[in-house]
Amino acid sequence: MSKKQIGKLSGILSEVDLAAYCPDLLNWPTSWCGEKRDLIPGEQIVALFKPFLLHLLSQNLTRKTLNLHRDNLWVLGGEIIRDLNETPKLRTRPVKELVIEAVFDGEGPLIHGGTSEQEQRSFDSTCRKLNRFLTAS
Repeated sequence: MSKKQIGKLSGILSEVDLAAYCPDLLNWPTSWCGEKRDLIPGEQIVALFKPFLLHLLSQNLTRKTLNLHRDNLWVLGGEIIRDLNETPKLRTRPVKELVIEAVFDGEGPLIHGGTSEQEQRSFDSTCRKLNRFLTAS
């Protein structure tokens, strides 16, 4: 999807629609914070996720599917912030590169916390969609 198409989409689906779909989106960076310096990359991740969330809303997906993708994006953001804390040299790289790298191969990173195979497959599905979206725009 081109930037022009995303702009048109943003006109159709407003911040109000996004707020209804994802009411805690602005709190995601705080929820991912391991330390204060995580807040800025967290906000940058949310800024990258917003057009994709609007794109998902435009696809007439079921509420359950939309919620799964939303929840998986929250997990992805948390995993990226975890990587920043575990590998401090990543902080020198642009956040967009980190997001693209996290979903590059069509799968997401392994989710920490011992999730089930089904949860990992769902997460990977969202990461594939995000990868296609990011590479198309």
